[in-house]
Amino acid sequence: MIREARPLAQITAEAMRILYREIGIVDTLRFINQYTAGYGDYTAQREELFAGMTLDNIVSEINVSRKPGRPRYRKEAEHKKTAPGKVARKTRTGRQKST
Repeated sequence: MIREARPLAQITAEAMRILYREIGIVDTLRFINQYTAGYGDYTAQREELFAGMTLDNIVSEINVSRKPGRPRYRKEAEHKKTAPGKVARKTRTGRQKST
């Protein structure tokens, strides 16, 4: 059975429809973004952006820009305090719930 080659645009459109249907739009976009090339010269941009800064300066700016009270690490977020007499347990979504 010989099959005539289809245009790449047609194959791409069909593949996108299948992905949308099977895994949803959000996951399709996340998948496609893996193969999207960036643009520009990151090395030159990084050198310009951080010119004259030390690692300590950069870390300090990151810490200043963080929201107060927001956990720095995931483990800190998992250790939320609960009301006295209450037990913290995780829900199906992985979030803690007081019971």
